[in-house]
Amino acid sequence: MIPRTPDSPGLRPAAALGVVTALAAAITLAAVPSPARAAADCRVDYRVSSQWSGGFTADVGVTNLGDPVTTWRLTWSFGAGQSVTQAWGAVAAQTGAQVRADNAGWNGSLATGASTSFGFTGSWTGANPVPQEFALNGATCTGSTTPTTTTTTTTTALPPQDALAKAHTVGRVRQSAGAARYTWPGTAFEGRFRGTGVGVTLNDALNDYDVQIDGATVATLVTPGRVTHQVQGLANAVHTVRVVKRTEVPWSAGEFGGFTAAPGGELLDKPAPRARQIEFIGDSLTAGYGNTSTSRDCSATGVDRKSNADLTFGALTARALGADHQINAQSGRGMVRNYNGGDPGTDFRTSYARGLQSDPNDTWQNPPTWRPQLVVVGLGTNDFSTPVNPGEPWTADTLITAYKSAYQGFLTKLRAAYGPDTVIVVNASNLFAQTAQQVVTDRNAQGDTRVRFWNHDDPRLDRLGCDWHYSTADHRLLSTLLTDYIATLPLTW
Repeated sequence: MIPRTPDSPGLRPAAALGVVTALAAAITLAAVPSPARAAADCRVDYRVSSQWSGGFTADVGVTNLGDPVTTWRLTWSFGAGQSVTQAWGAVAAQTGAQVRADNAGWNGSLATGASTSFGFTGSWTGANPVPQEFALNGATCTGSTTPTTTTTTTTTALPPQDALAKAHTVGRVRQSAGAARYTWPGTAFEGRFRGTGVGVTLNDALNDYDVQIDGATVATLVTPGRVTHQVQGLANAVHTVRVVKRTEVPWSAGEFGGFTAAPGGELLDKPAPRARQIEFIGDSLTAGYGNTSTSRDCSATGVDRKSNADLTFGALTARALGADHQINAQSGRGMVRNYNGGDPGTDFRTSYARGLQSDPNDTWQNPPTWRPQLVVVGLGTNDFSTPVNPGEPWTADTLITAYKSAYQGFLTKLRAAYGPDTVIVVNASNLFAQTAQQVVTDRNAQGDTRVRFWNHDDPRLDRLGCDWHYSTADHRLLSTLLTDYIATLPLTW
């Protein structure tokens, strides 16, 4: 299983130095024509997310504060000899210290107040200071705001004081300054309202979201930035609204600012929690990496634009069973060994202990309202899909021993958190099924008979998602297989 380039454990440490963006489109350095229009003002948020000897990764957020533009070019100068080596979300070129980044084919239009972002890896020697001045289409970015009278349905707006007062969520969410912050894929917020429209307030320039009204998707917001998206023209009645994070950007927290009713309408009490709860734990196969792609090669579009956690086997199964669910999954991570041995010293358990995956100081404690009757764990593909490299602390045999020992410890923590009645399913493919099944056998021998084994492999899986990951057809098949398997379990819900 190949993790996407920006979050590949082999590229940079998991403990980020700051918030990073990665719009996972593979972009080569190239010369392109100059944009035709210039913005009057702009704001740039440049952050070094990680740094190692001779290299670094940076995120650049761009907000247009002037007239709308249909194409853009951001320019700056490096002050210490740094160089851009690879970019995504933009086409970058460099001459000496001067760098220019032109929009990709899908993010050139920026309305007044709209934001986009891109990321890059670079090299440095001696020092890596942040550039001090940027220009968008030739105009220096001062960060000042020009008054706007825009009437588009996506506008900048202040969030409600309590984002979750009228919104139901079961994801790992941190409340801060009137907003709910989160990183895990598939995090969703649900509300109810009476009227002809509703606003959804978000602050996230990196992830994609679906907005759903009465169970149907009415809008997909691609890296929306700080916006309130308005849904209008509905029948004057009671409706449900749901916004769900489609993509996986573990190193940057998105923000949900709440729902707002259209004029003349009102928000109603939040939906009641569902009695059934399921937690899905895993890697990119659980997160929905590249699942909406029709090609295994996603270099032209990037993985994020082809990923939807709300169409994974976990989300589909939960909906089929009428359950609330969490998807706590991260690409490239294993139980003890990450993909190809990358990012040594960390593994999936490092992130799972956190509410916000990239924050090493964040220790997650499940609220008393989250006590899933079923937990499905799928970890092992990254541990075993590549040979052990020279210098790694395992041989092929000792890796199996370490994996089984760590899995037992992980199951012990889950059991302590959720109690003796929760059914825990160890989910595996043929790649590591024998080892995973031994974990379950050993656990059962210790008296914990509510740990079960499920091998999900099936010859009908086409693996047509990005980089041979599961397609949406595969996820539908897996959901059917899992739903049938769940029917055989001793669940009391």
